[in-house]
Amino acid sequence: MHTLFRFFSVLPLGLAHGIGAVLGWLAWLLSPTYRRRFAANSAQAGYAFDEISSAIGHAGRMVTELPRLWLKDTPVNAIHGAEAVEAAWARGKGIVFLTPHLGCFELSVQGAAAQWSRAHGPITILYRPAKQPWLAEMMLTARNRSGIEAVPTTLSGVRQMIKALRKGQAVGLLPDQVPPDGQGQWAPFFGQPAYTMTLAARLALQTGATVVLARCERLPWGRGFELYFENLPGPLPQEMDAAVLHLNQAMEHLIRQCPQQYLWGYGRYKQPRQDASAAASSGDAP
Repeated sequence: MHTLFRFFSVLPLGLAHGIGAVLGWLAWLLSPTYRRRFAANSAQAGYAFDEISSAIGHAGRMVTELPRLWLKDTPVNAIHGAEAVEAAWARGKGIVFLTPHLGCFELSVQGAAAQWSRAHGPITILYRPAKQPWLAEMMLTARNRSGIEAVPTTLSGVRQMIKALRKGQAVGLLPDQVPPDGQGQWAPFFGQPAYTMTLAARLALQTGATVVLARCERLPWGRGFELYFENLPGPLPQEMDAAVLHLNQAMEHLIRQCPQQYLWGYGRYKQPRQDASAAASSGDAP
């Protein structure tokens, strides 16, 4: 697997994406569970299959582009909405970058770090090591690249995120990721209750940091990626239930701008797993 991972890291992006698209469709064809979840989640958001069927290929592209993103420097072709980020830096309270499982979300933080970390310090992200030793080592190297600081999904890690924000730096999160039991709350997502992390809202509310929305879209035929930033629509409510709902609606807004690249097969509405980790309940961390 290690050799295969390195092989994909040196393939031309167009070829890697082509192979990924084939693998994505194979996974969809061979897994009835995946097909049902994909259909249910996209229908819940109001999309017919022919409107978002290309998302099947994009799920495969996400897998085959990952070695390149972890082992090589992959610049984005263009950045849109940089003025929203510059305005957030000017406020001096730090930034909470939020992006859903949309497009090349791994490159969202890399692109932001390449653009702003030299002037404003690293972007801090949460990191859960893989169980396989070779993959855990590779992930650690990839995630702790220049301009990015990966911290563990523990109470200590969240304290480091809060510390970074209080220093005026930035953190990055995927708020549509289902957190472990006890580290979130149920809130509507495309009209259906979904267990949603409270960490993103807590970080912003406790520190006064500015929330900035991000999405990174793949260009056709392996031509690269474009990164988009925008302000959170409206101020973040101070009450937690309303704040979590507001962030869910912000993620819906981003997804609707490029639904063909969202991971509709992700188990967004699943029951949270039992986990002893203190990560996101840690919003109460000082």
